[in-house]
Amino acid sequence: MAAKWIETLTGSLEQKKQYKQTKARIDGLPEPYATAATAMHRYFMYYGGITDGDTLVTMFGDLADLWERAATDGTPVSAIVGDDPVEFTEEFARAYVGKQWIDKERARLVEAMDRATRGEWS
Repeated sequence: MAAKWIETLTGSLEQKKQYKQTKARIDGLPEPYATAATAMHRYFMYYGGITDGDTLVTMFGDLADLWERAATDGTPVSAIVGDDPVEFTEEFARAYVGKQWIDKERARLVEAMDRATRGEWS
């Protein structure tokens, strides 16, 4: 009962546990893969805007998988991210659909424009 109440306030405890495990996997990568994965992880926190916990856990798990595989295979970082690491990272994030913080603002914008068009402002 208490756990349910706490999760209502803080979000899923299981998701937090999975996130911490995935972050530990990223932190445990050998160099230069740890640096690349950490940089992408940080960028996602600013760029992604995803608010759905399940989507975030999946995306970060796939990020860890990508760099663990690259480390195992000895694939150079540049062979993965190419010439434009920003484009690669943003494309990676776009592959994950989920509720984003901007969705709420987009809906508010559309609603406001509809009201303004109808002459209903306040």
